[in-house]
Amino acid sequence: MSLTDEAGTRTVSAPARTARTVAEELLGRTLDALPASPADRPRWTVGGAGPVGVDAGDERAAQAACGVMQVHGRATGTPAPLVADYVSTVTGVLAAQGATAALLARAQGRPPLRTGTSLAQGALLTVTQYLAAATAAADDGDPPLPGSGTGLATLVTADAARVEIETLDPTAWAGFWRRLGVSPRTAGRGWLPFQTRFGTAVCPLPPELRAVVLAHPLEAVLRAGAAHGVSVVEVGETTAPPRLAPWALEPAPLAHSSHQAPAATAPRGDRLPLAGVRVVESARRVQGPMAGHVLRMLGAEVVRVEPPGGDPQRALPPVAGGCSVRFSALNHGKPVVEADLTTRQGRDAVGELVSRADVFLHNWAPGKARDLMLDADALHALNPRLVYASASGFGSALGTVPPIGTDYLAQVHGGLAAALRPAGEAPAPSLMTVTDVLGGLVLAQAVLAGLLAREWTHRGCRATSSLLSAAALIPRADRRVGLSPLDRPLPTADGLLYLGAEARARPRDVARTVGAVGADSVGERLKSRSTDEWLAELRAAGLPSVAVCTDLADLATDPAFTRAVLPPDEHLPYARPATPWTFTEETPA
Repeated sequence: MSLTDEAGTRTVSAPARTARTVAEELLGRTLDALPASPADRPRWTVGGAGPVGVDAGDERAAQAACGVMQVHGRATGTPAPLVADYVSTVTGVLAAQGATAALLARAQGRPPLRTGTSLAQGALLTVTQYLAAATAAADDGDPPLPGSGTGLATLVTADAARVEIETLDPTAWAGFWRRLGVSPRTAGRGWLPFQTRFGTAVCPLPPELRAVVLAHPLEAVLRAGAAHGVSVVEVGETTAPPRLAPWALEPAPLAHSSHQAPAATAPRGDRLPLAGVRVVESARRVQGPMAGHVLRMLGAEVVRVEPPGGDPQRALPPVAGGCSVRFSALNHGKPVVEADLTTRQGRDAVGELVSRADVFLHNWAPGKARDLMLDADALHALNPRLVYASASGFGSALGTVPPIGTDYLAQVHGGLAAALRPAGEAPAPSLMTVTDVLGGLVLAQAVLAGLLAREWTHRGCRATSSLLSAAALIPRADRRVGLSPLDRPLPTADGLLYLGAEARARPRDVARTVGAVGADSVGERLKSRSTDEWLAELRAAGLPSVAVCTDLADLATDPAFTRAVLPPDEHLPYARPATPWTFTEETPA
């Protein structure tokens, strides 16, 4: 892609149709928030082409090569594609972020920047936490996660309804199962795999739990959930996304005092575009920390506010170097200030940080900001130029008492439980945290839009987004999409191979190249030789394909990912994706 305005051209090498469409939508929404007249706004167009292979727009090849299929397929026992264009959507958001950050730096006096990203980098970013867990050398005595085996969390009732349940409270979990007739001991055995599914992408529940739900009608399961504060949501066949904007911006009230936060320092030529921007983050799990992680990678200083003793998720296994690697993967490089927000002293500490910041972001439960007296009105009174960014599960889309705002319920309500799985396969949320990651990226783009708008208005704003609004970005067909045998990973003599888009479109040529009688026998024929041998044959025939990543740890040593994956080192004892953008200054013609 390229973004062109009067300041120059910023090239983004990810020309997938979906990525381009998403980037156009988000950039348009970002620039529409500027109050200047159309003639004064940056003018831009998106177009262009990029290198062949994964970066040329092959969504599923990127999923296969970069570990997305491996993580998504863990629950069912084999790598499997996400049917909707998830990676392309993520890449489109990254493209918009790079372009907006470049525009922000330009508005602060920096020369035009050229920025790039790719589908491969988008795919790798989505598996950040899983890559860290797969490559870390865990500390001695670290208990293993219950991630062996397979299993989705979706349950089936006596009247054939498919349901997803959610709670973060072990007491509520125990009460729910007790009401359905399950012993405390059996219910207890299900708690750990249920909670750790966010990190393992599998949910090997005790079979007794699945059996007891199967013995009760949907109404009884709903009543049990309501009685104990457990969200129970029926999983349907609909793929329709909700009609929601990805974020909303609302200008802060006009300042009634002369107080102004220090302006961000204009970056030097050798610094990232958000250098000088200060962010205060009070967030847990994935959505909020991912937003802060992205802003930090773009050059911002991000300070985390954690409770006394630190965020409890620092102890989640696997632990390496004294910290959860899943936690560290999204939070390394962020200085920490501990504060008890339920006390006046703790709130004053946050107020002091915010008075000198450009951004405050959180993903607290609905109503918590008001209860803590740390809502947008309170903090804008301290800092009228503040970009106050808040994220939730559902915003106001599901009423005043929404279900628990976690990834898997957002997939159900967002139509992704059906859209991400092929026709003929029962709908169920992916246990890969797709909306948590995408929601964090959308929140970061909302912050960037707010910062850019502030350059025009000289006043702060409130930015809001949700997991559900992020899910709505992912395009999908009106009906569930079917997959042929050639659309799935195919076993070879030593691994799995995924046919590229060109090969999938030419099944007869694939059959002829591998010596199969017809397309139906390609899969059997591929078992006779190694993956590398078949890749060479297919590429020579103009049918580029990829080896399927079956172990994320391999990404840290694969020469193909040398620049895209940073290996473990003495500072961070796990592999992680490299920063997904490049920024270079435009040189005068």
